[in-house]
Amino acid sequence: MFARPDTAAAFTPPTSHGLRGDYAAAAPDWTVPQAWADYTPAEHDRWRRLHARQAEVTAAHASPAFLHALHGLDASGGIPRLEAVSEALDKATGWRLVAVPGLLPDGVFFSLLAERRFPVTRWLREEHELDYIVEPDVFHDFYGHVPMLFEPAFAEGMQVYGARGLELDEAGAKRLARLYWYVVEFGLERTAEGLKAFGAGILSSSAETMFAVTDPSPNRVGFDLQRVLRTDYRIDDFQETYFVLDRFDDLLRAVERPLGPAIECLRGLPDLEPHALIASDRVITRGRGPRLHPQAPHA
Repeated sequence: MFARPDTAAAFTPPTSHGLRGDYAAAAPDWTVPQAWADYTPAEHDRWRRLHARQAEVTAAHASPAFLHALHGLDASGGIPRLEAVSEALDKATGWRLVAVPGLLPDGVFFSLLAERRFPVTRWLREEHELDYIVEPDVFHDFYGHVPMLFEPAFAEGMQVYGARGLELDEAGAKRLARLYWYVVEFGLERTAEGLKAFGAGILSSSAETMFAVTDPSPNRVGFDLQRVLRTDYRIDDFQETYFVLDRFDDLLRAVERPLGPAIECLRGLPDLEPHALIASDRVITRGRGPRLHPQAPHA
């Protein structure tokens, strides 16, 4: 997420590699046509292989809510038509899917979520990127994020998250990005069958799915809003700490009130390193220490 420019065509992200999406083709709301007919047979085949590999891994380690929705989507046969899935999603939780060129600025992203429109990157990774990709693509956005939007409490929390983001300045939005990262992208859930993953960054990565749930290296800590807002995160490796929700209502409760006061309480406090534990943590599993996997996550 980035500061908002005036138009998509003027969007220059602060990254070393640039972005591959066709931002010049975006509408004023930053959406683009999915142009489903333009996907090639090779791209549909690549999707099928990605889906089959990930479905095998997530079957044992994903949240029951995720798995229930994933099976209902039946998206294993090729890249899905977003409009068709939107019809079912709208009936379930009032959300719709919109195609976008790729990563979006803060204001655009928050606005879409506040309107219950979830942005899905249009393009699919290349063959050499099956195991690692720098930017989210249609597989990450759809396989990782869309099933959880069928879960009512989580879907409500996502909409309110977007609305809260629109209330914050740039510094506040930076703090809020940590909540999205640690919950929406890399969140774990406590279930009767043990810890399960529901974060999209975990569930769209075959390697991190296993690591997040079963590996002894990372910390797993009970969710606390201010703790998350203080904690830096890694973008180049598996996470060193995962936060665990007791129920999906926890996300909604975290954002149901304006977040300015919670963020203001953190003024002057140092950020916490991704591996840090503090006295107030509800430690579920204490990690054994870093186990680095450069360029391993976010497949």
